[in-house]
Amino acid sequence: MRFSLLYGPTAAEFASILNSWLLLFAIAPSTLAISFDPVPSPNLDLSQLGRVALAGDFDSISLYSYEEQNENGFSTNGSQSILTRFPNGAFATLASSDASIQAMCPFVMKDGTLAGVVVGGNFTSLGGVEAQGIALFNPNTTTITPLPGLSGQVNAVLCDQTDSTVYVGGDFKGANSTNAIAWVGTQGWTNLPFAGFNGPVNSIVQAPDGNVVFGGSFDGLGNTTTPSKKDMQIINISGANVSAGSTTSTAGFNDPNNIVCKTGGQDGTGNTWLLSDNSPGFWRADFQFGFEPTKMRIWNTHQDGRGTKTFRYTAFPINGIMNFTYTDPATGLNASCDARCPLSDNSSVPYQDFRFVNVIGMSAFQIDISEWYGSGGGLDGIELFQDDIYAYAINKFNEPACANIDLGSNATSTGPWVTTPSGQSSSQYLTADLTGPNINSGSASVVFEPDLNQSGNYTVTIFTPGCLQDNTCSSRGIVNITGTMASGTTSAAPIQTEIYQTNNYDKYDQIYYGYVDSNSDAFRPTVTLTPSSGQNSNVTIVAQRVRFELIASNGGLNGLYEYDPNQAMVSSDFSNSSFDQAGVNLNTDATVNQLAVANGVTYVGGNFTTSSFENIFAISNGNSTSLPGGGLNAEVSAMFLNGTLLYVGGNFTNTSSTDTEGLSNIAAFSISNNTWQALGAGVNGRVNAIVPLTLNVTNDQPQLCITVNGDFDQILAFGSFKSASVEGLAVWVPSQNNWLQNLNDQSISISGQLTAQTDVPGASPVFAGTVSSQGLSISDVASLPISGSLSINQFPLKIQPQQLQQSSKRKRAVSGQNVTGAVTGYFYETSTLNITIIGGHFTATGSNGSNINNLVFVNGSNNDAVTGVGDALDADAVFLALGVQGTVLYAGGTLTGTVEGAEVNGLILYDLEAANYVPTQPPAFSGSDVAVNAVATRPNTAEVYIGGNFDSAGSLSCPSVCYYSGSQWNRPGTNLGGSVAALTWSNNNKLVAGGNLTVNDEATSVATYDTNAKTWSVLAGNDSIPGPVTALTAANDQASEFWVAGLGTNGSAFLMKYDGTNWHTVGDTLGKSTTIRGLQVLSLSQDHAQNDLVPQGQTLVITGQLDLPSFGNASAALFNGTTFSPFILSTTANNNPGSLSQIFSAKQNYFSSSGSHLKVIFVVLIALAIALALIFILVTIGIIAERLRRKREGYMPAPTQMFDKNSNMERIPPSHLFHSMGQQGRSSRRAPMI
Repeated sequence: MRFSLLYGPTAAEFASILNSWLLLFAIAPSTLAISFDPVPSPNLDLSQLGRVALAGDFDSISLYSYEEQNENGFSTNGSQSILTRFPNGAFATLASSDASIQAMCPFVMKDGTLAGVVVGGNFTSLGGVEAQGIALFNPNTTTITPLPGLSGQVNAVLCDQTDSTVYVGGDFKGANSTNAIAWVGTQGWTNLPFAGFNGPVNSIVQAPDGNVVFGGSFDGLGNTTTPSKKDMQIINISGANVSAGSTTSTAGFNDPNNIVCKTGGQDGTGNTWLLSDNSPGFWRADFQFGFEPTKMRIWNTHQDGRGTKTFRYTAFPINGIMNFTYTDPATGLNASCDARCPLSDNSSVPYQDFRFVNVIGMSAFQIDISEWYGSGGGLDGIELFQDDIYAYAINKFNEPACANIDLGSNATSTGPWVTTPSGQSSSQYLTADLTGPNINSGSASVVFEPDLNQSGNYTVTIFTPGCLQDNTCSSRGIVNITGTMASGTTSAAPIQTEIYQTNNYDKYDQIYYGYVDSNSDAFRPTVTLTPSSGQNSNVTIVAQRVRFELIASNGGLNGLYEYDPNQAMVSSDFSNSSFDQAGVNLNTDATVNQLAVANGVTYVGGNFTTSSFENIFAISNGNSTSLPGGGLNAEVSAMFLNGTLLYVGGNFTNTSSTDTEGLSNIAAFSISNNTWQALGAGVNGRVNAIVPLTLNVTNDQPQLCITVNGDFDQILAFGSFKSASVEGLAVWVPSQNNWLQNLNDQSISISGQLTAQTDVPGASPVFAGTVSSQGLSISDVASLPISGSLSINQFPLKIQPQQLQQSSKRKRAVSGQNVTGAVTGYFYETSTLNITIIGGHFTATGSNGSNINNLVFVNGSNNDAVTGVGDALDADAVFLALGVQGTVLYAGGTLTGTVEGAEVNGLILYDLEAANYVPTQPPAFSGSDVAVNAVATRPNTAEVYIGGNFDSAGSLSCPSVCYYSGSQWNRPGTNLGGSVAALTWSNNNKLVAGGNLTVNDEATSVATYDTNAKTWSVLAGNDSIPGPVTALTAANDQASEFWVAGLGTNGSAFLMKYDGTNWHTVGDTLGKSTTIRGLQVLSLSQDHAQNDLVPQGQTLVITGQLDLPSFGNASAALFNGTTFSPFILSTTANNNPGSLSQIFSAKQNYFSSSGSHLKVIFVVLIALAIALALIFILVTIGIIAERLRRKREGYMPAPTQMFDKNSNMERIPPSHLFHSMGQQGRSSRRAPMI
């Protein structure tokens, strides 16, 4: 390849880039991998709990296993990220940008070295590093290396290892190239021989013969051009800050503004500015915007024989003296000047024009007068002109009214706009801070009107200042751009597009490419900027300027161009290329969006027509051929090739000429069978990107799936499958010939948008987009294993993902519980039944396919049959508490209805054995905002205590707590009031209640009830609790200690422990947005460090929507007495953090563990018993051994008959009695001595 080297933007910058690249090559490892930091195991011991489950409001959920995990939703402000995947399959963010990422490719050098991944898009910042549209990503270190030199948007990249070259296409400028350029090896940017295209490039592929094919919206090679009528835009000096030095003191001639907007060349007071006598001086103008002047017109003064003889022009901020060309009025010859430019003193010369040799950007200039005529220098007028055609949002930056231009550049604005300093931007701009809730196009607007004197093909771009300079990144919103480019007699469709304004640094977006009519009395082009509708409150939008650039073209192309890298020069004869000719045969202004190559065939997709096909066709063997059905009936915007299947996305609904069912915006073309195939019935909106993704869908076997991304919210129904709600992303599983959302298989969750993917040699694939992802895609209920590795598993219940609607919210007085999703659960197990009960506010799918609302039964003894309670209750019921007495389920919440002919309010009774309502329901609760928040069965009795927000049960006055004895309501005590959130029994006769309570009219957060005394009492130390209690749990097996949580009067969540005597707080360690919904103590398999709050063998599980210090959002956390550790993360289908309400289990053995420690007294007693047993065993063994020894040595039992001892002694002579003494051991066969 032979390219002319492009050394921009500066030699120093290029050297820096080169050094970065060389360093990357030097340290690049042979095998690349992105690693994640695992977190320590929580060491939970669930073995004594039977089955364990989680209830909450979530649609995806993960255990917190890696430090890089979070609960963040996907970005909705247009920013995207480079992504990879955790070992569990969920997505991890590697580097975030401030706008879109459109294309990626692995840059592998000739020698096989991986230099990095080239990332292109519309961003100005990537990974916190300023990078204009393109950067290099190191997949091993995740570092970003910017590749400066381009200005604009990159749409396509092609990495060619054979030449160590990256071809880059888009809508940008780079030195002498427009819309196409190349990065070669370690040399940097190089111009392609044809200097790019006169329109945007959308796709680049390598043809089968090695040539490079560009597709886009262009009709010729080359660059932008200047209008034929040059220097037509006047730079508004009247809005500048004008100053001068060595000015005369003569009144009427001492104001430097005298010469602004003066084009008559008339001397005199108020028209002329003069220097002091015989003194050099200067005249200066400082602007609040940048400009690139091409010509200066200057009027010399002749006042009293004075005048300027020589001057120099200095541009700021570059502080450079400008070079000019001019026509000498005395000779008529062309001349040039720099530091001493001459002015004529001939009064017949009205003015002189000086043309800038170099077009340089500046925001201020100064004219230094060094020589003069007569007594001193001076001027009568000055004007600056430029070729650039701009319309500014700040009207004083547009062409001055004093220029008497009939249709000069102009802007009109409505709404709360204020002027914002330029900061790092090229000019000041307008900012509008909008508040909701109904932000729409009428909230604010700016209409730009350019001074356009020549009709032709233009590129129209809009400039957006960066948000870092004005600290508005967190509130920047989306703007809607509309415009009219031509009169009704000319073919030019109105424009409409949305632009995300979240860019960190200045950027521009092309909003139109095509024909624009010049200004006339009947028509002038306009561009209108307004906020997009549907945004949340507190949105910031900005408006700066719009540019119109005339496009020059040598013609001969139409959306396709084939380039031979081995040719140093390009030919203007395009007839020899089948690609070029294929483009020429398309309709005028055709747009090619996507290119794909398979088996020597190049597939072309876009927005075009011919007499033979529409929007997609193939090129092979030099010929253009139609696909079956004449292509597709509307635009193709995305393609992905997988083997012999070409996946195609766009906004089509069918083929062009035939009827193929199911091709709604997405289709697959079988290359081997030459047929179109439907993906189900498609989706209900435009598809913008198709990205491959490997998933473990069935039997943990990874398989390639297809993600479909775009502007749709529904997978269309087909066969027996109903339509499914999605938010712009759907996953097709080829092996199942179905959408992942229709399958019941356990898989990861993913929501948002994927825009690009690339394989990386020696490393995991890298993705681009904005996604929210967790390890498991399930809604509201999940299970935990009681043995083996801790994991979250799918529950045999399908709850439909739910978009939270404000109108469906039900307030719960003090519970803090969420009112959507699953709130509570209960395992009912007998010898014949195994039923799991889930309550909350949700819709589940029954075994018969019906919808079941809010209370559901999963019958494990009947193949996990899913049933409900029928439609006797109102659909907006929320079940908040469950309890069982015998076979009867007590289900409470905010619910109303008619059961067995009786009105119910707050509570129902349901017979689990009979699978029906109890025939006689208890009298209904009454009061304001009735809610049952807690159900607690008194141990060893038939009494069921109900707590909540109510005044009476039937006719019985029974505020806050009532108990039901199986046939009637009873009031426990008479001195309790308020609202109860939680109940727990400390022993058979002591009930603990938490909430927003009163006892004997004294406010309290915790109260106790003595069943013997039949009275309520305020718990000691209650005044230290900062607010109502919303969650409560026992802290030991006697329930003499307990934990409470709630929301303090200062708006912050609190967490406290009662040790039986005193209250202990963990302090203000949780974030302000924390809502605690549940507490549960669990046993550990390994002790943590000793502290005063949580015993070594236990941990406190906190559930809810938590804001953990130094981490962020979590749905559950573990507290060991000193530290909060994230435990479970979840998100909802509406892109918000999820929440957990409760951990529930079949057994309540929370304080026993298979690996727990016994109390010291029991250890001592057991040790003593073991010691005594060992002594007994040893003594017994000793006796047996002694008897065996004696028998072995000839021992005979002594006679048992008693003799006269004295007579026997007399029969033994003394000599015999002592005869054998000292003879031991002489004979081994002797009987032992005794």
